[in-house]
Amino acid sequence: MEMGNGAHALGRSVLIMFSYEKRLEYPIKITKPNAQIAQVIMSQYGGPDGELGASMRYLSQRYAVPYREVAGLLTDIGTEELSHLEMVATIVHQLTKDLTMDEIKEYGFDKYYVDHTLGIWPQAAGGVPFSSTEFQSKGDIITDLMEDLAAEQKARTTYDNILRLVHDPEVCDPIRFLREREIVHFQRFGEALRMVQERLDSKNFYAVNPGFDKNSR
Repeated sequence: MEMGNGAHALGRSVLIMFSYEKRLEYPIKITKPNAQIAQVIMSQYGGPDGELGASMRYLSQRYAVPYREVAGLLTDIGTEELSHLEMVATIVHQLTKDLTMDEIKEYGFDKYYVDHTLGIWPQAAGGVPFSSTEFQSKGDIITDLMEDLAAEQKARTTYDNILRLVHDPEVCDPIRFLREREIVHFQRFGEALRMVQERLDSKNFYAVNPGFDKNSR
């Protein structure tokens, strides 16, 4: 998924916000269904530190950012998180699409099955549904970037936990890729925070909102 350029439709010039490539950011090919693993991986789809919350967090925060470079970074990372959401959904789908009814019951997937069959639905590994209360958009760039740094570390920790539980190489390979991207995002947000701090009075950059306290910018 990437930013698009202008195009023509019905004889008029229109702006395409995104163009969609019909391929995953990283290839996924899982050949063995496993309901237990699917229930673990599902947490990174709709869990408290998952990709759905990450994408909504960054794409929401960008509007209140007073610096274009940081708003652009939030747009880039938020868009990439949508592709990661697609990857996690693909992993769960490939782990569940060929399950037998006996396997569904044996591995405790029956509770999910009764509500969603084998559809993909955002919830944590413990079954808690996704909620927008799991992320914040505060309208203060220092506050939001601090949250973003913590969010990337929490996601990386979750992927670490998954890798301790899962040993199927077909699953672990894309999970390692996703984990690496969390580290890159953490580094990028750290760079953004330093850039913002350099534009503020060093004596009070933890005490003002640069979007409103104009004299501190």
